[in-house]
Amino acid sequence: MTKIEIVTNIHKDTGVDKVDIKEIVEKFMSEIIGSLENGENVYLRGFGSFIVKKKAAKMGRNITKGEPVFIPERYAPYFKPAKVFVKGVQSKVKSLDN
Repeated sequence: MTKIEIVTNIHKDTGVDKVDIKEIVEKFMSEIIGSLENGENVYLRGFGSFIVKKKAAKMGRNITKGEPVFIPERYAPYFKPAKVFVKGVQSKVKSLDN
């Protein structure tokens, strides 16, 4: 599903103008990104958490040359879904297999 599909679905369900919905969705995403860029985690009850994780420095390998490469310590965004979210997905996807 793409952002425009989300906007279209919300428009169909609510009747709110697509331009307004797109602005809200984009502002929502920019708020999450801004919080993570500031080192602040975002917790959405019943949905999940957007967390900044510290990744340790490590040695990697340049596949083309076969040489070891040092990968420095870095911070990466991570999404951890809520238990309710996971259970809902697991139960619905299982029913699609049958």
